[in-house]
Amino acid sequence: MLYRCAVSTEALIESFWNSHPCGANLIANNTRDYDEFFTKYDALRYSLENHIPRCLDEIGVNGKETLEIGLGQGADSEQLIRRGARWSGLDLTQESIDRVRARMSVRQLPYVALRKGSAVDIPFDRGSFDVVYSHGVLHHVPEIDRAQSEIARVLRPTGVLVVMLYAKYSLNYLLSIAVLRRLGLLGMHLAGVKGSGIVAVHLAEARKLGLRRYHALDAFIHRNTDGPLNPYSKVYGRRDIVRDFSKFRIARTHKEFMHAPPIPVHGLPGARWLGWHLWAHLQPK
Repeated sequence: MLYRCAVSTEALIESFWNSHPCGANLIANNTRDYDEFFTKYDALRYSLENHIPRCLDEIGVNGKETLEIGLGQGADSEQLIRRGARWSGLDLTQESIDRVRARMSVRQLPYVALRKGSAVDIPFDRGSFDVVYSHGVLHHVPEIDRAQSEIARVLRPTGVLVVMLYAKYSLNYLLSIAVLRRLGLLGMHLAGVKGSGIVAVHLAEARKLGLRRYHALDAFIHRNTDGPLNPYSKVYGRRDIVRDFSKFRIARTHKEFMHAPPIPVHGLPGARWLGWHLWAHLQPK
């Protein structure tokens, strides 16, 4: 997604997300009909995460200058525009910029600006936006203090930052990632199993980096959110938000999305307490 730290790290992350555009694993792009692809992608996205349209409604973007940071396939971008936002978009990767520009063209969606750039050096003037929205992006930013300072700069004093962050106090993190996946991978590693698909990549990375280093939870989390080659991820609770977003105060938070593979909990109740997606509405101090 979006951040800037050491050049080599930024290049690594940009390369990863260029090669693995957010959400591209959900549906094969086996058609040259962009409109058909986006239709299929959006239908699948909002069937898996059917809370998102409701959460977007709650922001209230109609007539407001809105910046989206981290664009993926542009599904939420379209939803924001259709809800009346005067939308601008920012993404670190050219791949996402190209995909979103194609969506805007084929869907004839009006927008203000679409720019390639970093969340820690946002290419917009101070006080440009009423709303900054970022879904599943800022937990991939190592220099989060710089990013939140930049967001505070481009927000108007009465504005709001709405973010979705991976939830620390979730079934996915506390049980699936921290316990089950680590134990499973450890067992396969010790048994000399080669595995296949994504498991084979995990095992190969564990052997390359060393078992102890790979299984350390502060590193294991990177590889168990967006694939085994994902360079950086972080999980959040309310206290972590207070610490990392020091220029903001929390207006409200809520959890969504029961998700904890390999545990079959998708669609079951309990997201309010153990959901994987922590949504936060933050206001500048």
